Amino acid sequence: MNLLLDTQSLLWFVLEDTRLSKMARESIVAASMVFVSPASYWEIAIKISLGKYELPKPFEEYWEEQMNINGFTILPIAVSHAAKLVHLPFHHRDPFDRLIIAQAQVEEIPVVSSDLQFDLYAIERIW
Repeated sequence: MNLLLDTQSLLWFVLEDTRLSKMARESIVAASMVFVSPASYWEIAIKISLGKYELPKPFEEYWEEQMNINGFTILPIAVSHAAKLVHLPFHHRDPFDRLIIAQAQVEEIPVVSSDLQFDLYAIERIW
């Protein structure tokens, strides 16, 4: 099974944070492919620039290392993903999460997320 991580799940997985559910962690480890949206590292970069978050290494070095160590794959933002946003209901207002939801719908892959608002969309949420 392929999976797409939301930003929080991505961070909690790489930081080995206990807030990531056992089911989510096991699903990530067992997945055939784990995708990360550019929306996630974009959101993290913004939070770092605002002083809301710190990484143990420089941003680019840290994420390249984590992507390689964990075997994660970037899911590029395609025109079809952005087109899906045109008609996506506003159950969720966060633009990063909305893009992740659109990508999951277009690619037909589950999302690992603790966010219950994801359940309002036609996607499978793993938590």
